[in-house]
Formats: sequence, structure tokens, C-alpha cells
Amino acid sequence: MLKTKVTKLPNSMVEIEGELEAGVFENYFKTALKNLGENLKLDGFRKGKIPENVLTSNVPEISILEEMAELALAEHYPKILEAEKIDAISRPEISITKLARKNPLGFKIKTAILPSIKLADYKKAAKKIISSITEAEKNIMVTEKEMEDTIMDIRKSRAPKKHVAEHVHKEGEEHKHEEVIEELPEWNDEFVKGLGPFSGIEDFKTKLKENIKLEKQNLQKEKTRLKIIEKIIEESEMDLPEILVQVELDKILYRMESDITQMGLKFEDYLKHLNKTKEVLRTEFRNDAEKKAKLALILNEIAKVEKIVADEEQIVKEVAAIMEHYKDADPERARMHAENVLVNEQIFRFLESQ
Repeated sequence: MLKTKVTKLPNSMVEIEGELEAGVFENYFKTALKNLGENLKLDGFRKGKIPENVLTSNVPEISILEEMAELALAEHYPKILEAEKIDAISRPEISITKLARKNPLGFKIKTAILPSIKLADYKKAAKKIISSITEAEKNIMVTEKEMEDTIMDIRKSRAPKKHVAEHVHKEGEEHKHEEVIEELPEWNDEFVKGLGPFSGIEDFKTKLKENIKLEKQNLQKEKTRLKIIEKIIEESEMDLPEILVQVELDKILYRMESDITQMGLKFEDYLKHLNKTKEVLRTEFRNDAEKKAKLALILNEIAKVEKIVADEEQIVKEVAAIMEHYKDADPERARMHAENVLVNEQIFRFLESQ
């Protein structure tokens, strides 16, 4: 009753060409007519209560045929995907090639599919990067200068600003000259206690040193992870679907726009200031978007191969934290996000342990 032929196209797209038997297509006639009759207004009839024979003469045949085609494909498209084992990831582009009563319905459908990936030897790649970390990078030290700079920044941020105005006489005119003077607060136990639960300067310095060290370690970890990922992306092969690149570009621009809006600026004004359009930005960020799309696919594939799954208890905890922070978040999406973050963290730990 349904003949199909699947052709692979570049960029992980497929085209499904098919025909739905005339008899099967005809079965959608009554439902199509009823659907179109729901909103039709005709004198002397209540809306939605128009008899079939009256509808047939008042609704153009092409409208009925188009509705029939839509109903037929809505039902059969998922079945085609299942039968042909097609992993579709985009909305189908449908074109109808044959449309007439008592005839088969001819159609062509294009859709993007999950690409097949030739994964790099990711364990070897991770090992190579990790073994290239130097001793100096491993033994992270905090210098006196880093400590002093941080303390200075803290004192400056707590300094009350004084406006000093002085009047200057110059050639018979009086000019007002204003200067802002920062008076740094004294660096003593009292000041430190005002910053938080510290017993005094020494205690503060110990904790500050730990904090700076932790920050440097995190930076180092991020740098290593980035190198590992770049290497795996570089050595893996895949035919990247355009739709995934566009989705990542949407995300990048959306984040940018919300950051700018939060700063109280209009995104349009910001673009004018940069002298750029959204299209130009999309071109500029394309590389990043491709990397992000590839990364997501690669991590997904590694998780499959290594059977890495997130711990249910942790997922529940994460979701609760997200829902508390973003009151109107969608629980289903929060769950997907949490699962994703936890799985990725496990993948990275797995790679780092090579």
C-alpha cells in the first residue's frame, strides 16, 4: 500500500520518494471534508453541522485533496521512518508530486538525519593530551603578587569615594575643579572580619590562597578538557547536518541577546554600534557553532559506546535545583538538561582517567 525509495543526500540529508495507494488515499476523504466543514459558514446551516453533499459542492476540490494529503502523511510519515530505520532530526520538507481523486498520492520528503560518526580513538587522544601536561602545570602555586593584587582589589572595591572640589582663579574667572579621591580602608583584622567569617588577617590569607589555587586548578582543568575535545573533534569524521549548525547558532545569538538585554541595552542598538547585522554575526560564529554541534554528537556517541548514563538520584537533585532557580522552567527540559550535564561530566572524568 506504500512504496518508498530512500536516497542519501550530502550533509546527512535523505530524500524519501513514495506513493500511497489510491484506495488508501481515498479513505481520508470523509475526515478531510469534515475538518474543512468545521469552520465553514453557510447561510441556513449551523457551523460544523453542514451535510456532506452540501460541503462537497461548496468546498474547492483542491482544498479537500490538500487536507487529505496532510492527514495521510501525518499518519504514514512516522511509519516510513520506522520501517526504513531513519533517524530524522529536523522537520520534514514535504512536496506533493501527484494529487488527484481516485489516484495514488505521490510525495517527496526531505529530512536531516543523525549522521554516522567515525569516532577518533578518544582514549588515545585523551592520554596524549594528559601526558603532555607539565610538572609546573600540575603543581599549581599561588604567588605573593597574586595575593597582594587580590587584596588590593578588595580594598579598592570597599573604598568610599570622596569628591573634592577646589576653586581655581584664573585671569579673573573662577573655575571649579573637581577631583575624586579614593581613601583605601585600613588593612587590619577589623576590616577582614567585615568581609566574612574570618578570625583575622592570617586566617583570611590562608583561605584566600586556597581560593585562588582552586580557581587556577579549575582553569587548568578547563584548558585540558578543551584540548582533549579539540583533538577528538579533529580526528573524528562525520557529515554534519546543517540544521544542527543552525540550532547552535540560534543558541549563541539567543545567549548574546539576553546578556545584552540584561545589561539594560537594546540588542538592535548594540548591533548598530558594532555596525553588524544578525546575518553577519551568524557567519562570524559559524565555526564555533560547528564545533559545538560536533561536540554534542561526539559526546553522545562516546556515552553510547562506553554505556555512560547519569545517576537517577543526581538527576533528581539537579532538576530540583534548576526548578528552584528558574521558577517557570519546563520540568521535562530541565531533566534533559540535567541528564546532559551529568553525562558529559562523567565522560570528561572517564577521558581524564586515561
